[in-house]
Amino acid sequence: MSEPTATAPAANETIAKFGYPETLLADYDHWVVLLRPQQATLGAMVLACKEPATAFSAISPPAFSSLSTVTDDIESTLREAFAYDKINYLMLMMVDPHVHFHVLPRYAGPRAFSGVSFEDPGWPVVPNLGAHTELDQGQRKALAGHLRGLWPAR
Repeated sequence: MSEPTATAPAANETIAKFGYPETLLADYDHWVVLLRPQQATLGAMVLACKEPATAFSAISPPAFSSLSTVTDDIESTLREAFAYDKINYLMLMMVDPHVHFHVLPRYAGPRAFSGVSFEDPGWPVVPNLGAHTELDQGQRKALAGHLRGLWPAR
């Protein structure tokens, strides 16, 4: 994992759209993990490939092989942070063309963070991306800091 830098440019437009560098949680050689600006569920993230690929089959073999490490880090962080019940990785790429996943921890019951209660309105079926809990800038910053603090060191 490489160290995040606030001045490094986003690797592609999709990464920039999801708020990089402010939303950066972890930076790997081929991937970045970002806090999803709209928290459809508590701890929602975006896992985005740094490569210019617009099809999953077009990412490089090293990017494919590193996915196991990145997803393990995501899952262990979210498990420790909020004890999710399930986790969904959605690769939609309809509006934002570069390879990326929406990572949604799923919860059978409400969770709370920074004085805010979070529901999972789609539980136990398809996640509802249209619903989200509004966070102000301070709450988003606190959530990102909490998750970064739990991220495994590599």
